[in-house]
Amino acid sequence: MSEQQTGRLYGVGLGPGDPSLMTVRAVEVIAAADVIAYHSARHGRSIARSIAERHLRPDHLEERLVYPVTTETTDHPGGYRGAMEEFYADAAARLAAHLDAGRTVAVLAEGDPLFYGSYMHMHKRLADRYPTEVIPGVTSVSAAAARLGTPLVEGEEVLTVLPGTLPEEELTARLATADAAAVMKLGRTFPTVRRALERSGRLADARYVERATMTAERTAPLAEVDPESVPYFSLAVLPSRVDAPRGDGGETPHGDGGDARHGDRANAPSGDHVDAPSGASGRPGEVVVVGLGPAGPLWLTPEARGELAAAEDLVGYTTYLDRVPVRPGQRRHASDNKVEAVRAEFALDLARRGRRVAVVSSGDPGVFAMATAVLEAACEDPYREVPVRIVPGMTAAHAAAARVGAPLGHDYAVISLSDRLKPWEVIAERLRAATAADLVLALYNPGSRSRVWQVGKARELLLEHRAPDTPVVLGRDIGGPGERVRIVRLADLDPAQVDMRTILLVGSSQTRTVRRGDGTDIVWTPRRYPEA
Repeated sequence: MSEQQTGRLYGVGLGPGDPSLMTVRAVEVIAAADVIAYHSARHGRSIARSIAERHLRPDHLEERLVYPVTTETTDHPGGYRGAMEEFYADAAARLAAHLDAGRTVAVLAEGDPLFYGSYMHMHKRLADRYPTEVIPGVTSVSAAAARLGTPLVEGEEVLTVLPGTLPEEELTARLATADAAAVMKLGRTFPTVRRALERSGRLADARYVERATMTAERTAPLAEVDPESVPYFSLAVLPSRVDAPRGDGGETPHGDGGDARHGDRANAPSGDHVDAPSGASGRPGEVVVVGLGPAGPLWLTPEARGELAAAEDLVGYTTYLDRVPVRPGQRRHASDNKVEAVRAEFALDLARRGRRVAVVSSGDPGVFAMATAVLEAACEDPYREVPVRIVPGMTAAHAAAARVGAPLGHDYAVISLSDRLKPWEVIAERLRAATAADLVLALYNPGSRSRVWQVGKARELLLEHRAPDTPVVLGRDIGGPGERVRIVRLADLDPAQVDMRTILLVGSSQTRTVRRGDGTDIVWTPRRYPEA
């Protein structure tokens, strides 16, 4: 059958509810159509038809596509999904009969036809068989933002659109990381959505919009809405964070040197002698120590991303702080890597003044990182009453292990080779004990420009208990642009190839290196240990 002998299918977006928000093209298509199709529940009322009603003609053929089930149960042998699939197939067949007869069919859709709309089920079944055009419409998200009178997204922000039918844990994680968000399909899901907003720390910012642009429109702070009053045609909105109240904004200059172990204040984050403004949110101040993982945003957990976005002040080593996107209104306090104690006290001082502070740390903050420094200070006066939380991150050891297989598949020990905070004799004793116990080793802080002999000495100690061909993984800048991962024999470990950005994973007597069929080498330690 030629294209000229068939009718044309239109998916017509009607906008959010106010008939005056229909596009000129939507009105033109409805006026020229032979058949007007629209979905409805079994009660027969159709919001889509009511929006377009003034443009319908007496001679229009109307196809009412009545859902067999909405929120109630069904005795269909395929359950809800089976009942709906059967309905869509039948509805598509009814429209195809009109199209085969040469009639033009306009399927009405609230909002935009391809944005959570029922029309898309017809489109997927018919668009490859008949000439089709989709007429876009104003979405409920755009209408809600307009009725709230607040920017939805600005600059580099990302808008996240979520269905309220997602599991609560998934909603919580996504809301925690979102710059701005809209949650659709409330109704019965409202209690779950509200809990997710509260758990993600976003409830105070959330707005509620019901029937945007319609006569029964309602807007309110979401926290004040009665769950029993929420219809399906409503949504939750987290507006743009840009220009949201955070207190005084601005960028703070970087520090320039010093060592916290000697109480050097010269390299403390700037502003530490100036009273910080109180937090603008009305919440009590707190310090959250956030693990960034070993590299870029792919290694950042949703919880960590959310805490960074919510903070009023960011405190950290310059290199790590530079990995956090700049957000308008946030203060950034960067300093050298050697002032952990001063940095911790500075963050706690900000929190005492009511600020919500995120202290950033590479990897996991509790593994040779900033969590200990913050907690040590927080256990002393005058900081004992300041709330402190730790948000975990991917560790360097686990990231490097994943790159080569599973070398940490059995018992292992984590040891820092840095003798800045403990004597080398202690390190040597622990290396001997761990190797004698046949533990896999993850060696942090193996070397730097000022520490050049520790790796060689550690290799000598390890060879007292380990075979020369024991596999050693050298992981450098894991996840970063300079990532390099190598597997060498313990006897061939070259200290010159190890720096502060490298982590070493030293196998046990059971750790194996295997070349697979694709030519890649993997390292793994069996979970089963041989009996004595």
